[in-house]
Amino acid sequence: MTVTGIGGLFFRSRDPDARAAWYKQHLGVDAGHSAIWNQQAGMTVFAPFKADSDYFAADQAFMLNLRVEDIEALAAKLEAAGIAVERRDEWTGTEYGTFARIHDPEGLPIELWEPPA
Repeated sequence: MTVTGIGGLFFRSRDPDARAAWYKQHLGVDAGHSAIWNQQAGMTVFAPFKADSDYFAADQAFMLNLRVEDIEALAAKLEAAGIAVERRDEWTGTEYGTFARIHDPEGLPIELWEPPA
């Protein structure tokens, strides 16, 4: 027997309904206890990081990474909605694709990832 995929991601929230609505509005993710998000098949990286890694904020136990299409169009949409989008030259056009970072309303870091063509 083997695991066939991630069945869910469960995390605490001060306002679960508002947070779920934010994910739906800005990222198109159906979130919440009664929602099922049917995502596209694709790569998933499941990687523990060293406790002292500086890849994401030390006060966060994890960072959510979401596969996206047309990262620039999504970034423009997010910025138009007042959401700060962090970009770095070293995150653009790498052998792994292009990355950008945002934070959800409660500060969870979200890495947006457009895999290479």
